[in-house]
Formats: sequence, C-alpha cells, structure tokens
Amino acid sequence: MIAGILKERAGENRVILLPETVAELIKKKVEVWVESGSGKGAWSSDDLYEKAGAKIVTVEKILEGADLLLRISPPEPEWLPVIRGSQVWVGVLNPLGDKALVQQLIDYKLTTFSLDVIPRTSRAQAMDILSSQATAAGYRAVLDAAMHLPTFFPMFMTAAGTITPAKVMIIGAGVAGLQAIATSRKLGARVEAFDVRKAVKEEVESLGAKFIEVEGALDDKSAGGYAVEQSEEYQARQRQAVHDHAVKSDVIITTAQIPGKMAPKLLMKATVEQMKPGSVIVDLAASTGGNCELTMNGETIDHQGVRIIGQSFYPSTIAKDASKMFGKNALNFMTLIIAADGSLNLNFDDDLVVGTCVTRDGEIYNPRVKSLFS
Repeated sequence: MIAGILKERAGENRVILLPETVAELIKKKVEVWVESGSGKGAWSSDDLYEKAGAKIVTVEKILEGADLLLRISPPEPEWLPVIRGSQVWVGVLNPLGDKALVQQLIDYKLTTFSLDVIPRTSRAQAMDILSSQATAAGYRAVLDAAMHLPTFFPMFMTAAGTITPAKVMIIGAGVAGLQAIATSRKLGARVEAFDVRKAVKEEVESLGAKFIEVEGALDDKSAGGYAVEQSEEYQARQRQAVHDHAVKSDVIITTAQIPGKMAPKLLMKATVEQMKPGSVIVDLAASTGGNCELTMNGETIDHQGVRIIGQSFYPSTIAKDASKMFGKNALNFMTLIIAADGSLNLNFDDDLVVGTCVTRDGEIYNPRVKSLFS
C-alpha cells in the first residue's frame, strides 16, 4: 500500500506526519509519498523525509497513485472528482460542523475518516487528536495572554515594592483548560476555573486552582466527557457567576465548546466593560462563535481597555510539537486499518474504525454525523 502525505492549506503550519513518524509507518511495510514542501511549516525539510525513507512527489502523483491520502486539512473542492472510491482519506473534516462537505463526500462516494470524531473511549486515548491539540492550545493561550498583559504573572518582592500575582480565570476545564491552568500556575498566577461538569472539580483543584461551582448543571453521561447544552435558568446563574469573577480577573481564557454547535456565550459585553483596563481575554472557541460576546475570530481587538484575542488556531503556532503529537495519534489510528503485510484492512467490526469513518460508498457511518442528516 502507498500512503500519500499532502501539503496543508495556506496558514496551517502543522503536517500530519513528521519524518520520524513516517519512518514508523514505513516499518509497517507501507510505502510513503510526500508532496514536496509538506513539512516546511513544521521545520521538516524534504531531505528529512527522504532520509526517513519517503519519496518526494507531486500532488498529482499522490492523488493518482496513493491508496491512503493523509492531510490535516479537508480536501480541496477540485480534488473531490479526482479521488477514487477505492482510496481512503484520513484527516480532520469537521463533519459535525461542515454539513456541506459531508454531503459532497457522500455524492462522490468517497471513503473518509475524520480523527476529530473518533470515539472518546479509554482504548482511543492514544488516537485522540482533540486532546493532544487542545494541550498545545491551552499552553500557548497562556503565553499569549502573558505577552499582552501589562503586568507580571507571578508575585515579586523587590526593593521597589511588592508586585501582586495576576489573577487568571479559566472558563472550561477540558484538556485545553486544564493545560491553561497548569501553565498559569507555573508562571505564578492565582487561578480559578469554571466548568459545568462537576466531575472536573478534583482535577482543577489538583492543579492548584479554585473551582467556581454553580449548582443545577445537567450532566449527560453519554456525551463522552463533553459539555452539554444547559437550561435557560442555569445559564442565567452561570452568566452571573462568570460575571462576578470575571470583573476581578486580569486574564480570562475561554475554552467552552459543544461539538457540532455554536460555542455558548458565557462572557457578555457588559461584563467585559466592567473589567480592569489592561485585562486580556483569550477566546479559544473563536472559530465556533466564541464564548465572549465581543470575540472576532482570528482577530485581536481592544474594547474599552480590554484586549480580546479570538484564536482557535494555536496548535499551528507551535507546529513542530503539535505535529509530533498529531502524527502519533494518526499513526495509532492507522494501525487499525493496516494489515500485517502493509495492505489496507478496513475492519468495520472495530468500533473505533466505524466511529471514525464519516462516509463510505455514499453512506454515513459515524452515528453523530448521521444524526445531522436524519
């Protein structure tokens, strides 16, 4: 079997497999082709891929001859009529948010796997790209906030007086939020965190942060650890709690998202306008509308002295390590569909293969994606 790594879209610095991971894939008796320049943004040259055992080829050759098509970004529209039904696409398709793309994949009867919908079970942890990339996002968000904040993060006791530590509030204690807590604490900030899921309270407190608790949250055990939509009554209490703590914070990092839906609005304009001048908000949910009412995706704005950073693309800014983690997740998944002799083996008796498959033979396989079309 031949696996082809395709160059990412402009602005995406990561690559789906670094040379070191390509070498591991080749050990599984898979021939690897790499589109020239694919690893440039992640500091991986064509020479490094060749040393790992890959062949550097053109995009046309990959689309024509590879059995496995690998790319983080979705396929380009002009590629869809070219890709054969016997080829298999593995990447990130955002099928819960991009219904139009899913319909095209159905129409062209393509076989596609999207690593962002892999079932979140203990067996799938080594393949969970959402968690690995959220780790990168949470870490980088804190560093970005620290660079924009006009004060220090830690407490300093100097001859010129005592500098009090920054107060950081994290909204959403998933993987990104927990990493943001850990990084903020390492930088010496006082940290508190809010999440609708009480189950994360122990994790938050174990990292040295205070947990902000609001009674009455719905907790859906079938949601796979994700937050779920809450009642209007609870949302009102939630907004008030967030407001009360936000106006005292120097930095707020928001990470709350619900798969397939717009991000909940948790930080309102009126709250932002009561925050201290010089405060910083980093909204990691910007691409799905943002948790802050004023967030603009991909932009940094100032509103009455408060800086609001709308950024959902942090993993691309630390492309080398983000690619390393992503590639390991992707390789672990691909071992499920590669036979011992290096051939393709789509075992649809495996729940992880079924759960990650978006389309095949004009049908939708993933249950959550299928529900969007019912």
